Amino acid sequence: MVTRLGFLGVIGRVFLWAFLLGLAVVVLYPLLWMVLNGFKSNAELFGNPFALPVDWSFANYQKAWNRGVSGYLATSVLVTVTSTLATVFVSAWAAYGLTRVKIPFSRFVSMAILGGLMLAPTVALVPLVKMFQAMGLYNTFWALLILYTAFRVPFTTFLIRAYMIDLPREVDEAAEMDGCSRWTAFWRIILPMCKPIITSTVLLHVLFAWNEYLFAMVFTSGSGVQTLPVGLTSLMSKHGTEYPVVFAGMVIAALPVVLLFFFGQRYIVKGLADGIGK
Repeated sequence: MVTRLGFLGVIGRVFLWAFLLGLAVVVLYPLLWMVLNGFKSNAELFGNPFALPVDWSFANYQKAWNRGVSGYLATSVLVTVTSTLATVFVSAWAAYGLTRVKIPFSRFVSMAILGGLMLAPTVALVPLVKMFQAMGLYNTFWALLILYTAFRVPFTTFLIRAYMIDLPREVDEAAEMDGCSRWTAFWRIILPMCKPIITSTVLLHVLFAWNEYLFAMVFTSGSGVQTLPVGLTSLMSKHGTEYPVVFAGMVIAALPVVLLFFFGQRYIVKGLADGIGK
């Protein structure tokens, strides 16, 4: 009986590893195929799209960079960094007020913030366009900054609040006895204690802002403020016959996020597990 159970355990592990290997191939192969086709010519791509490049030339990557990808990349970096900082700061400050400070109608405020999770972005597109046009913010960097921050604050607040709510109250009492203000206690004591969930929310927002397409397409029409997802669509429409150049632009756009997720995935899992587990 023991031998049979051990054999079944080995078979189970073999099937598990085979499944994980197959899943890795399914996920990684399209990315590898895209990278390889960025080194080919049009003739090579259409002649044998699954073969290795004959001439490993970076000309397509240089063309993509010079045809606007560099500008789209700079805009995406600016929007992503600023919206991440704004979202995490506003959400952490809101979570601190909801969990560490006695405020009137705190339960109602919490429900109102979390109610923002139920608002679909597509429902609000028309009134938002009218409002931003009236305010003179349409087709500007500020439009994306405000939208990315506003629509991500509810979710980010929910995560940070779930982590912060179980931090020991003795920390706040000790800080108050030492003469710390609310701001000092938040910035120097509570925020560092929330490092795991803060790291997770930063990475999650970066992934969202970097790949967001709907708002970037609707609220930016000028080439100077277009982010990578919209810029790559423009690149495809202008140079659609040069598919290797388009693939090269896609690789440049995907590389920062792939590296970020590769090196930060354990922080995402740990922070979310700690926050939701609490």
